[in-house]
Amino acid sequence: PRIFFVGGNWKCNGTHNSILKICEDFNKGPNVADAPVEVVLACPFVYADYTRYNLRKDWKLAVQNCWVGKGGAFTGEVSVDMIKDCGIEWVILGHSERRNLPELKETDETVALKVAYAVTNGLKVMACIGELLEERESGKTQEVNERQLAAIAAKLKEDDWRNIVIAYEPVWAIGTGKVATPEQAQETHEQIRSWVRKNVSPSVAEDVRIVYGGSVTAKNCKDLGDKPDVDGFLVGGASLKPEFLDVVDAYKCK
Repeated sequence: PRIFFVGGNWKCNGTHNSILKICEDFNKGPNVADAPVEVVLACPFVYADYTRYNLRKDWKLAVQNCWVGKGGAFTGEVSVDMIKDCGIEWVILGHSERRNLPELKETDETVALKVAYAVTNGLKVMACIGELLEERESGKTQEVNERQLAAIAAKLKEDDWRNIVIAYEPVWAIGTGKVATPEQAQETHEQIRSWVRKNVSPSVAEDVRIVYGGSVTAKNCKDLGDKPDVDGFLVGGASLKPEFLDVVDAYKCK
């Protein structure tokens, strides 16, 4: 069985005071070290050490981006080697904000290069895919997801997928309060798994975790997590609140 995965993405949020408070709240939850769930929080780079110091030890830490190759004359970037040197195992790549904010506009090719470099050099990756509202309304959800997946898959070996979690995040549901219904999430996750089965391998399709992201909260997480192809969540706003403990607890619905 696939181990349930709950990621939290703090995005560009946090102060020393707010991080200390939320870590204290999170630390009150039951220990999950021996439970069938993996919890990974992605904090801003500048708070990585502070978050790790204050965060419970049965949860892991991630960062939200990394450079496409080795370090060097790339002002403002952070390399895989630097992230590993800080003892961090995970990175989020291809998030819709990185893909779609006009100031960033990372292409499928850029995301794929980052994912391949990170995995090849020892990081684990939450690789994000997902469609815009107009793409869903025009029936292009599957087309967009498969295009973004194909770019990543073209640069990976089959063994690399052991260190990847696919995060399906419909852009229209991120931070909007709108949520894909459990049935919509299951349908899309099933399509993603089918694509992986046909284009990577049946064994990778069986093993790879596909998580849902898009206004996940304590109220809707159990209905979403109950679906057979939903292997967990990548949570935004709720990961900055005590209710994130309830989202983690959704692993029990499996």
